[in-house]
Amino acid sequence: MDINAIIHGISIWALPVVLAIVLHEVAHGWVADKLGDDTARWMGRLTLNPLKHIDPVGTILVPVMLLVVGSPFLFGYAKPVPINFRKLRRPKQDMVWVALAGPVTNILLALASTALLAVMVQLPMSLNWLAEPVGQMCQASILINLVLCIFNLIPLPPLDGGRVAVGLLPGKLSYYLSRLEPFGFFIIIGLLFTGTLQGLIGPPVIGTARWLLSLAGLSS
Repeated sequence: MDINAIIHGISIWALPVVLAIVLHEVAHGWVADKLGDDTARWMGRLTLNPLKHIDPVGTILVPVMLLVVGSPFLFGYAKPVPINFRKLRRPKQDMVWVALAGPVTNILLALASTALLAVMVQLPMSLNWLAEPVGQMCQASILINLVLCIFNLIPLPPLDGGRVAVGLLPGKLSYYLSRLEPFGFFIIIGLLFTGTLQGLIGPPVIGTARWLLSLAGLSS
């Protein structure tokens, strides 16, 4: 890939990726704090300062490598915000709300990016110097936030969807699913290398992205 194309790609994707993954994690900690667990606040993680959340591999290396190899969409992750579920007022039920906070935040960011993109589309040509880069960043934001939302809703611990399922399922089923958590990362890697993960989240991501772009006034 041309070095100029890589630099351009990083300039467009960097801010949307960092915002998406940082706000995703802060949302987990903020909701946990409201429900009785002050661990994230006590450790200084309820902050928008990206330096507090950046994971060298997940926040920087993984997105850059996907960009270099020409991946159709980027993915990344921040350092997980520490949650002590035993400090929650109702651990099993409150875990569901804490887990959902991240994906819901990504949905809201995708919708906000769609609204801003709609404004950029309507700007006159004389303001194209502003509309074009901001519009490209909005499109990147829509895509990365949809990827993070849909990926994290997969019902497999330690993903958010897995924690939601553990909180909603009755006794034995909840217990058996929670026991998968130590192996969840390896299952995800296996799904990724077999192409199953891309086939699972790709269609809903692309379909929803096209719908949001059409709402903003762009053809698919």
